[in-house]
Amino acid sequence: LALIGQLIETDPHQAAIVHTHLIKYLRSALPQIREKSRSNLGQQIEMSRAYLNIMQARMQERLTYSIELPSELEHLVFPSMMIQTLVENSIKHGLEPKTEGGHIAICAKQGEGEILLTVNDTGVGFNLHADDGVGLCNIRERLKILYGLKAQLVVEAPGSGGASLTIHIPSN
Repeated sequence: LALIGQLIETDPHQAAIVHTHLIKYLRSALPQIREKSRSNLGQQIEMSRAYLNIMQARMQERLTYSIELPSELEHLVFPSMMIQTLVENSIKHGLEPKTEGGHIAICAKQGEGEILLTVNDTGVGFNLHADDGVGLCNIRERLKILYGLKAQLVVEAPGSGGASLTIHIPSN
């Protein structure tokens, strides 16, 4: 909202665009926050896309992103707010601290008996020796409650830098 307020003064057209993205984000996020259960993968991706569009308006050329979601996976059940948590972590801990910003790539794919959802960023990197923050702990706990030992969150530090976080959930 502060960004929209600033843009109204400096760039009304951009303020209208950010306002539209905010509406899309809230329309998709609020029902999922209330449910605290599962929605489909397409809905989760669209919410993250709206959030990334808002962040892109704020960070401008410091943030680029890409999303890869095969159409056959869009309607699969996926736990709410998990992708969003990973994307927010990428912004906050990866790209915002990096002067030149970076890129976030979201990729969903079908594995053998599982769905893999990966969020990669080219930010400052991930300390594999640090404890998980609240968001990652919550994801791990929810995966355990929803799927037992059949699901997991894998955190990696690619050699090229940044962070790679992948949620594995059973596809059936």
